Amino acid sequence: MNNNAILVEDLVYWYGDLLAVDHINFSVGNGEIMGFLGPNGAGKTTTVKMLTGQLRPKGGRAVLLGYDVAKHTAEVQSRIGVCFEHTNLYEVMSALDNLSLFSDLFNVTDFDGYALLKRVGLSGREKDRVSGYSKGMKQRLMVARSIVNHPQILFMDEPTSGLDPVSSEAIRNLILEERERGATVFLTTHDMWEADKLCDRVAFMNEGRIVALDTPRSLKQKYGKRSIIAEVASGDGQLNREEIALDEEGTSHAVQKLFGSGKVLSIHSEEATLEDIFIQLTGRRLSV
Repeated sequence: MNNNAILVEDLVYWYGDLLAVDHINFSVGNGEIMGFLGPNGAGKTTTVKMLTGQLRPKGGRAVLLGYDVAKHTAEVQSRIGVCFEHTNLYEVMSALDNLSLFSDLFNVTDFDGYALLKRVGLSGREKDRVSGYSKGMKQRLMVARSIVNHPQILFMDEPTSGLDPVSSEAIRNLILEERERGATVFLTTHDMWEADKLCDRVAFMNEGRIVALDTPRSLKQKYGKRSIIAEVASGDGQLNREEIALDEEGTSHAVQKLFGSGKVLSIHSEEATLEDIFIQLTGRRLSV
């Protein structure tokens, strides 16, 4: 049995003279949360559009749930859910009616709009017009709409961008619940903390190419450095910041010397972030 929910082979797309996606290859396992990271213009959105059947690849192929997306677009789209970064709701309708419309389009027989809206924290506002919703409420409704059909693969494009902490946490919890249900989640985000905490693996994309793909921990171990950061009060009352690299030959001696150099006020370990590693690999920031 094939354990890949998504298989991408030599995928290519261009706009005129711009090569947006440059022969990329990767796979995503069933039930995996894959983070797709990169700055604006890196090719992330074009890749997602090819995976979801909105664009036909110029070369290579994308296979979802055993179907070549370009050849079996309808079959794939009936089995996936998509949450876009920008809202495209029917604002003159209520939240419940928005979900009901999509349940009819997908022929969902066990639709329960109230339960879906409760999952995203919109209980009590089910029959309100969407035009009166805040940005966070609209985004949570978008998430609810993306899971109306119990998708086997859930695509989420910057689902927490610009949201308040409560809305962001509600969406993160739902992502984990969907993975627990057995869904595969393909997450594009600029939020490195979010990717680190949620994703089983992450792919770094830059200028149309995947420059690294691994678990967050493995990427940190391969490209990052670990260190101890301490605040030390010297004899004359000055406060100094000391950094000691871990995993080096002289680490233990340096730690002993640290505690003998004055009063250690605070100490903590520090490791490279995913953003640090992306900058190291590409010379660009993920938030650009």
